[in-house]
Amino acid sequence: MSLKSKVTGLILAGGRGTRMGRVDKGLQPFRGTTLVEHVMRRLAPQAATIVINANRNLPQYQAVAGEAPVLPDYLDGFEGPLAGLQIGLQYCPTELLLTAPCDSPFLPADLAERLHAAMQAQDADVALAVTMESEEGGEPRRQLHPVFALLKASLLPQLDAYLATGARRMESWYKSLRVAEVMFDDADAFRNINTLAELQQHERAPAPAPAAPAGEPAADAMPVAEAQRIICERMTPVAATETLPLRAALDRVLAEDIVSPINVPAYDNSAMDGYALRGADLPAAGAPDATFKVIGIAYAGRPCTQTPQAGECVRIMTGAAIPPGCDSVLQQELAAHIGADTVTIAHGAIRPGANRRFAGEDLKAGGIALAKGKILRPADLGLVASLGIGEVAVQRKLRVAFFSTGDELRSLGDSLDEGCVYDSNRYTLFGMLTRLGCEIIDMGIVRDDPAALEAALREASAQADAIITSGGVSEGAADYTRDILARIGDVAFWKLAMRPGRPLAFGQIRTEAGSAWLFGLPGNPVAVMVSFYLFARPALLRMMGAQSTLPMMQARCTEAIRKRPGRTEYQRGIISAGAGGEPQVRLTGAQGSGILRSMTEANCIVVLREAQASIAAGEMVDVLLFDGLV
Repeated sequence: MSLKSKVTGLILAGGRGTRMGRVDKGLQPFRGTTLVEHVMRRLAPQAATIVINANRNLPQYQAVAGEAPVLPDYLDGFEGPLAGLQIGLQYCPTELLLTAPCDSPFLPADLAERLHAAMQAQDADVALAVTMESEEGGEPRRQLHPVFALLKASLLPQLDAYLATGARRMESWYKSLRVAEVMFDDADAFRNINTLAELQQHERAPAPAPAAPAGEPAADAMPVAEAQRIICERMTPVAATETLPLRAALDRVLAEDIVSPINVPAYDNSAMDGYALRGADLPAAGAPDATFKVIGIAYAGRPCTQTPQAGECVRIMTGAAIPPGCDSVLQQELAAHIGADTVTIAHGAIRPGANRRFAGEDLKAGGIALAKGKILRPADLGLVASLGIGEVAVQRKLRVAFFSTGDELRSLGDSLDEGCVYDSNRYTLFGMLTRLGCEIIDMGIVRDDPAALEAALREASAQADAIITSGGVSEGAADYTRDILARIGDVAFWKLAMRPGRPLAFGQIRTEAGSAWLFGLPGNPVAVMVSFYLFARPALLRMMGAQSTLPMMQARCTEAIRKRPGRTEYQRGIISAGAGGEPQVRLTGAQGSGILRSMTEANCIVVLREAQASIAAGEMVDVLLFDGLV
């Protein structure tokens, strides 16, 4: 059972909140939405369900909470965070309750995970976040954050008894429990926004990223290999198949083995133009040249039925059936002399049995000609036809819906307003999905609106096996994909230790109308392509019943490449033949994830592994070839 399934998230918004005027803290507008919605998005990937504790403006909270319950205190009179905690524990349907205030929109994405690990390690009832706070002119001090907590739901009787005494201090109640304290490096992630001035200051500033040691990814960023393993474990082929005429099956995936009904070749035949004879008649060592009489000729499709005797042979063409009694073929250019109806052979010109292809040598009757899961290429069609098979069973086409997200996007043909860009990602995805042979459903552009995005995902899940979106999975205010995925499905991961393509949501949408795997790709064009190649493409092929291996090789780097350990990087490169034909690779130049031109110039990607540091000129690097990809 996953940790998320054990956790209920409680957002504490039950205070008077008068510092910001008539509007409650949690309802204050912030980066295109409200403070409480930012907290909900942060908690959604960490908790199976979310509840809001509020004592005023309940209809307004319910409007932004959607399906999440909004519950007032059981106690009267704004009795503080413990009263909110009490109602949260009363409601909690899971074994753990994760708490956070409504005015902390930057809380850590790994809060539940780290608190839970400490709770287990120390056999604690509750785990609390701790940071080191810097004070002007003094030493940093240790700061406990009692409202950022993970508690056992079974603590409700103790809390009820404590509140019945009239006590209300959260810190005092915690002292009666077994508490694990967890140090977080990023103090800004636990900041409360308490005044309108602070709100305006944070509105203008970029959202703080989770802190990490120098050179390493954030704690919640998953390594590439682990993400690929998770995807591979979850994917299974679609069950439906269909039978198609051979010419209609190009690029489709075989649903069952092709078993040969015949031997290939069907009979012993000659691999050369020359002379068929008995190997026993070849001249022995030290013997003079032997001259053979030509008694007939064999063509492909027109065999010679005569049986040569001692000193006789048959003129034969490539592919012709070996005449009766013969077991060897002398290629004509090795003959010592060719007369009108004779051929002379010297000792050692050939060995007995030379140049004879046996019946069933390529494929025996009953053998597997092509295995299930093979993507049928032109040569495969020829092989199947050579067996006399005219129809094949293939997996049905995979249905993939895709769309782009963003208010700034415009479709081709639309006027380009100031601050807007043309949507290129849908055309890139169209090409890559078409190359895979998918049945594609282009759903256009979806605006940055939670309701519109959820409606699009629900519609797509009713039609498709998989959904691919671009944009809307980072930490920005309008990035809703990850959070909606958490509400109407599940999120396996949403942030990877890689560049480009760090924000990537993977999970499954499940609605009453159907379910579909979702790949929420980044918005930058290069990141879309790299993420598709590394994660979506192998997964889609697996759903198609095919196996996928990307063509990797090594090349010598012609220039130094700067890199810090801690994440996998994918640089666009141009591979060519160096001195002595050795493969060498250089970068295309600037490696920004928005420079789509670099992908059109490149013919490979230089793969710099997670543990690698900077690469010196002349070092060997792994290279992912574009052959068959773009």
